[in-house]
Amino acid sequence: MGDVDTCGAGDSFAAGLAVALAAGGDADLVDAIAAAIAGTADFLRHGGVGALTSPTAGPVDEVRAGSTRCPDPVEIVRRVKEAGGTVVATGGCFDLLHAGHLRTLRAARALGDTLIVCLNADTSVTRLKGPERPLMPQDDRAELLLALDCVDAVAIFDEDTPLRILDELRPDIWVKGGDYIPELLPEHRLLSEWGGRCVAVPFHPGRSTTSLVTVLERISTDS
Repeated sequence: MGDVDTCGAGDSFAAGLAVALAAGGDADLVDAIAAAIAGTADFLRHGGVGALTSPTAGPVDEVRAGSTRCPDPVEIVRRVKEAGGTVVATGGCFDLLHAGHLRTLRAARALGDTLIVCLNADTSVTRLKGPERPLMPQDDRAELLLALDCVDAVAIFDEDTPLRILDELRPDIWVKGGDYIPELLPEHRLLSEWGGRCVAVPFHPGRSTTSLVTVLERISTDS
C-alpha cells in the first residue's frame, strides 16, 4: 500500500460501525459491518492518518483553532453549536485510564465535532465504587483526559448520575459503551427532550480499571 499510514484503521472501522448502527433504519449488523469496511478501505486508500490535513477550515475547525483548550465546557458547547457543529458527550470515572477508555473516547469523538467528557467527582466515585476509590484525584483524572487529542473539555459533576450536567450542556449525542442498551438509559429520555440521542460504541471486554487494580494487587502480593 505504499506510504499509507495504517495507524487508525481500527478506530476508523469502529467509528464507522458505530455510526452505521446508530443510523438505524433497515440496515442490520451485516450491512453496518460492510459499510464500516468500505469506509476504512476509503480511509486507507486516501493515505490513512498520514494524509489527514485541513486545507480549508470549516466553522467548527475555526472554533477549535481559536479556543483549543477552553476550560469551560459550556462555552465550547455554545461556540460549536453556533458554528453548526455536533456536540458529543460521554462520561465515567476514568479512574485508571486504559486502552478501553481510549478506544471509546476516539469512537465517541468521531461521531461529532467536539467531545465533552462528564467526569465523576471524587465524592461521586467513592459512593459508586467504595471507600478505596478513586485511585487518582479528580484534577489528575481531568488532566490526563485533556491530554488526549480526542477530548476537548471535561465537566466534573458531584452527583451519582450525569443527568444534571447533561441538562446543562445539552449535547447532541451521548455515548456509552456497547454493554449498554441506549434506549434503556435515563439519559435517553433526557436527551430526547431537546432532540438529542444516545449511541452505543463498541465494547472492549477485559479492559477495566477494576481488572487492572486486581492484577496490580496480585503482583504486589506475589512480590
